[in-house]
Amino acid sequence: MPRAEILSFEEIHRTVRLFAGLGVKKVRLTGGEPLLRAELPKLVEMLAAVPGIELALTTNGSLLERLAKRLRDAGLTRVTVSLDSLDPVVFRKMSDSDIPVEDVLRGIEAADRAGLRPLKINAVVRGGVNEDAVVELARHFKGTGVVVRFIEFMDVGVTNRWEPSAVVSAARIVERIASEFPLEPLPVENGGVARRYRYLDGAGEIGVIASVTEPFCGDCSRARLSADGHVYTCLFATQGVDLRHLLRDGSPDEHVTALLESLWRGRADRYSELRAVAPPRRRIEMSYIGG
Repeated sequence: MPRAEILSFEEIHRTVRLFAGLGVKKVRLTGGEPLLRAELPKLVEMLAAVPGIELALTTNGSLLERLAKRLRDAGLTRVTVSLDSLDPVVFRKMSDSDIPVEDVLRGIEAADRAGLRPLKINAVVRGGVNEDAVVELARHFKGTGVVVRFIEFMDVGVTNRWEPSAVVSAARIVERIASEFPLEPLPVENGGVARRYRYLDGAGEIGVIASVTEPFCGDCSRARLSADGHVYTCLFATQGVDLRHLLRDGSPDEHVTALLESLWRGRADRYSELRAVAPPRRRIEMSYIGG
């Protein structure tokens, strides 16, 4: 993408400031891979200064060892790392990259040392590929303070070769872990998407995100801003609304805010609830708008 099409840090900061004025309290930097953005700690510092905003980041962890302390010093408070397996072969197959799993694990350790807590792991579970990694991941992080969140395999975009038979239900994931480490449910966090479970021996907790078998469209409170300035109101969206032109044509804050208000009040996204009856359609890739 030509650099001129990408939002500047100042444009991202302005948008976050206006979102905060509308009641948004949490901002997450995601991707793609956000740590590839040059001088990301500078953006973190700018966003962390927006009153009332809690700033988090989701990353594949490949560059986290080098950047964790700088990000924490800049004002980042929380980090989530994508890690679908501890096995190098399975990890490469799930991530579709040549990143060594050891790099990700060192990044997680660096984030923990830097104080980026609570530290979370996102593990997408795909039947026939990494289903056996569920208990292994739970065992590895049990008692460390790191929370592993297991995510049902979703049909985000059109390139991940999704099919219903590859979905391992959240209920099945919890059952497999509980057979090794007894669990009990915890209250759902306000605005959270994960169902939480505590180890009965007090050694921490896990989470499961069941957006396929138990959709939560009615409780969704997330909007997404792409790198080129489009706003999306659903992870499964087919198109976004161009905000960049307002950010660059001299429009006052009131006009940008009015667009955001209109977009949010008019949204009717229910893809996860309608998945079984909705015909296949083009969807934006997760790497473009984040998780």
